Amino acid sequence: MTSDNDPYLWLEDVTGEAALDWVRAHNAVTEAQLASGERFEEMQSDIREVLDTDARIPYVRRRGEYLYNFWRDGVNIRGLWRRTTLEQYQSENPEWDVLVDLDALAEAEGENWVWKGTQLLRPLRNRALISLSRGGADAAVVREFDIETRQFLDADGPQSGFYLPEAKTDIDWIDIDTVYVGTDTGEGSLTDSGYPRLAMRWKRGTPLSSAETIYAGESTDVAISASHDPTPGFERDFVTRSVDFYNSRRFQFTTDGELVLIDTPEDAGISIHREWLLIRTKSPWTVEGTEYATGTLLAARYDDYLAGSRDLTVVFEPDEHSSLDQYSWTRDHLILVILTDVRTTLRLLTPVENGWENQPFEGLPELTTIEILDTDPDVSNEYFLNSSGYTSPATLLHGVIGESEPSVVKSAPAFFDAENIVTQQFFATSVDGTQIPYFVVRTEGTQPGPTLLYGYGGFEVSMTPSYSGSIGRAWLTRGGTYVVANIRGGGEYGPGWHTQVVKAGRHKVHEDFAAVARDLVDRKIATPELLSAQGGSNGGLLMGIMLTKYPELFGAIVCQVPLLDMRRFHLLLAGASWMAEYGDPDNADEWSFISEYSPYQNISADASYPPILIATSTRDDRVHPAHARKMAARLEELGKPVLYFENIEGGHGGAADNAQLAYKSALTYEFLWQKLSGHAAT
Repeated sequence: MTSDNDPYLWLEDVTGEAALDWVRAHNAVTEAQLASGERFEEMQSDIREVLDTDARIPYVRRRGEYLYNFWRDGVNIRGLWRRTTLEQYQSENPEWDVLVDLDALAEAEGENWVWKGTQLLRPLRNRALISLSRGGADAAVVREFDIETRQFLDADGPQSGFYLPEAKTDIDWIDIDTVYVGTDTGEGSLTDSGYPRLAMRWKRGTPLSSAETIYAGESTDVAISASHDPTPGFERDFVTRSVDFYNSRRFQFTTDGELVLIDTPEDAGISIHREWLLIRTKSPWTVEGTEYATGTLLAARYDDYLAGSRDLTVVFEPDEHSSLDQYSWTRDHLILVILTDVRTTLRLLTPVENGWENQPFEGLPELTTIEILDTDPDVSNEYFLNSSGYTSPATLLHGVIGESEPSVVKSAPAFFDAENIVTQQFFATSVDGTQIPYFVVRTEGTQPGPTLLYGYGGFEVSMTPSYSGSIGRAWLTRGGTYVVANIRGGGEYGPGWHTQVVKAGRHKVHEDFAAVARDLVDRKIATPELLSAQGGSNGGLLMGIMLTKYPELFGAIVCQVPLLDMRRFHLLLAGASWMAEYGDPDNADEWSFISEYSPYQNISADASYPPILIATSTRDDRVHPAHARKMAARLEELGKPVLYFENIEGGHGGAADNAQLAYKSALTYEFLWQKLSGHAAT
């Protein structure tokens, strides 16, 4: 199917009345079938309780002398931006200083505000640039907030606050009166992907139209951004040109206005901390006769490197089973999170006179996934780590390297009884012989029963074990088996686990997921009739492919905020930014392999498909809701078993608040229980 003969192009009109009438009509059918009965009400209530409970860990970020947190619960629906001290935070009932009450602000201004984030001015921490979205979209309004007076600053006057209307804006403080900004200023200011094409320096009290452009990218770039590093003694400015989703050119912007290229591989990840430059390779890199493997982390002295030196030190080198998942600086140390067959260990590295000390990070919980939540690299060696597993509730650890061992500062409660629930790891063999790990979480001794297989497989996103009270209550404790597939496309085994499946290699993602599905049946964990699959966004594309290419493997499919029409994905919203992942449909050679799997183009009138629930959000301005709408319409036209639900709010996450999220989640689980157990709501 091409754009010329697509009968459902009209559904691409996001807020068109005809399209929204279609949405409302389909929502009504879905809600009538799923959103009723005792089971649905129980699950919705259970999930809402998990989301709203005050017993959750209030995760914080250290910014100066305070710890900052954004908090939503059953009373504060839209949320509170607040702060406290470490001493208070370590107490059982901390006293919080509320800076912004978003519910009160939304009511006063008559806006459906959703919190999108904040940037504090460093090092003063007395001003913040706050991003607020209408209904949860990526596009946001940016407003300056005075923390001392607890007021948003007016946009007009000589001491006016920085204010930007709704757009996909990039902004960063330079000093209290100056910012770097990229935003929608009219024709030519955005890339084809809808992100800033211009990096500008904007002075307080002047119109945005007078801001100085310091760099202009091409319309085909993904985005241009500028940033300022205010670290005392290491103040520097940078410009990044994201040529595509994975390749960027980075420059230092000098005080005399010169752009100096930081000459690293364009696909490598880099970070600059004080005197150090870190380079993480995403493909093999040969420097002065030495080849560094994909996924290697290298260190160099930044000023020397910029001057031409290529004196590189390997601080992490991957092997067949291990990869670098995360790294973060404290003031004087580098913390590494390493995945070995999708299980985490931490190392502590310290630059010394003749190299780097490399030690194990002692005192951490075993058999859990550990991630770095926050460090304070400006001034201290403090860190916050989070530990959790499929059946282990989250534990927040705090410490200061060289001063105190990691200690538990907060623990989340158990939201479900996991006494008899076990976690196992298995490996499936994909078509090309690659071993694909996956985790199975189920009640010990369970016979084949309703099984939910989750997958993503893209953009180097790793699926590591983590705790979910919602899955526990709505699925595991009701007798369901939960499975997570660590398929290629993710980052579980480093960048190469991802790069081998971009563009023409995409079929390996689908083959891996199908291999896990078959392995579950071979191990008698599930049967095809009892096996379901779920994924969202890129994982939603995977679900569309499972439906159209592997329908015999599943009894039901849940496809959320998906890409599905791969003939037009690059023309819709942010789609052009993902051509480095999928390919360019307008290139005949690349369309030849995309067309093989594009779900919308591969629907067959003669095929027998399992029932599918397709869900999206009207306010998703990242993945266009038309993907989901058109797929559902075409399946419905051919008489295939499809249900459709679209949240009129919610952005790419599909929900704007906890109530919407609980409702949407309960619809999903009710659909699965009905289709896999054969029992409708009662």
